[in-house]
Amino acid sequence: MEKRGRKVLAEFAERFDLPADIVAGLPHLEMVGSREVYLEQHTGILSYSEERIDANTPAGVLRICGEKLRLTAMTAQELRVGGSIRSVEWVAL
Repeated sequence: MEKRGRKVLAEFAERFDLPADIVAGLPHLEMVGSREVYLEQHTGILSYSEERIDANTPAGVLRICGEKLRLTAMTAQELRVGGSIRSVEWVAL
């Protein structure tokens, strides 16, 4: 994104008291210990198994690895993964 565009987004976020990453359409990731991952701004599931889930995002692919992984909730832009989470990483496919 060009410098001017970043500045406009930052000013918009500040004026309306919104998180800049959400205004820019970037993914938002939260973890609850090693038991749950919450992701906003995904654009689909690329692979799904009990050991690995790859979720596409505007910033790249988020890979969640562990045991007994499962989607506990999913909407068009948000997903929640439960299980025993061993690692979470951004990968290039």
